[in-house]
Amino acid sequence: MHIIKLNAIDSTNSYLKELSSKQAVENFTVVWAENQTNGRGQRGSNWEVESGKNLTFSVLIKDVLQNFEEVFNLNVIVAVSIFQTLTELKIPEISIKWANDILSEKKKICGVLIENQFKSSSEILSVIGIGINVNQENFINLPQASSIKNITHKDWSKDEILIAFLKKFQININRYKNEGSEYFWEVYHENLFKINIPSAFEDKNGDKFMGIIRKVLSNGLLQIELEDDSLQLFDIKEVKMLY
Repeated sequence: MHIIKLNAIDSTNSYLKELSSKQAVENFTVVWAENQTNGRGQRGSNWEVESGKNLTFSVLIKDVLQNFEEVFNLNVIVAVSIFQTLTELKIPEISIKWANDILSEKKKICGVLIENQFKSSSEILSVIGIGINVNQENFINLPQASSIKNITHKDWSKDEILIAFLKKFQININRYKNEGSEYFWEVYHENLFKINIPSAFEDKNGDKFMGIIRKVLSNGLLQIELEDDSLQLFDIKEVKMLY
């Protein structure tokens, strides 16, 4: 595993994608930035962090996914790996919020953005961007965000968390290659935030409704049971949970 540590950069995902387009890059190459000035999250949002306080890094993965149908499996493996890492570090009440946010005590402490490139050789190259709020204490206008420090009331070593995750992730990638995805989907669903609990949602038109998360499909769509007992599928940009 090759780790490239940078002081400041616009986006670790962009840096790693550009690097891989210019030269051969070793599998599991990691780009870690102390300050990311233009980090990106799901739904096209920016990922704002205080310099030096948090973990912002990207990991390049290749020779893992074999076809387009497997793409969301990687989201599940990443989310489960972060969940397991933070649980083993005894961060309390960790859960996975669809699609792959990580919560502690119902507050978001980690976000993931995976960008896949489909090569002409049929190879799928994935750049996994991960932001973990570690020692940041103030989240202005972000009432649903928190950090590991705010949750545990102590400072944490970013190096310790990064190395723990990378070890867990490599183990899980090897397990996936040897055994498939079933185990990871089980862990994902067992720890999915608000699964089987009546919850409030808002659709892309701003309309609010009640529903119950029943499962996430292999393509990443969220299955919600509505009040009339019908089942409806939503993409990540089509619905958000209100909590």
